[in-house]
Amino acid sequence: MIPTTEMRRIVEASFAPLKCHCTLNPGGTMTVEVSDPASGQVDLLMVGVDTQPLSSSRAIAELVAQLRVELKGNQEWFCRNSPRGATRP
Repeated sequence: MIPTTEMRRIVEASFAPLKCHCTLNPGGTMTVEVSDPASGQVDLLMVGVDTQPLSSSRAIAELVAQLRVELKGNQEWFCRNSPRGATRP
């Protein structure tokens, strides 16, 4: 079993150079916020991520992979829908 503080550290470090902040909530859930460090623009906000299944490094890696897919989709949407064709990483 991986301690929740270590799980949080692993998830946060997985999104560098973007800024990732995880908040552990009562009831065994976590909020994950990924943002651009320069602009502060939030590119991903996931609320209510269940931490119970995150008991192994493989489970954490699978969560990070799922979050990256969501993040990429959000960034692509932003690029398509932003004024004047602003670009995002």
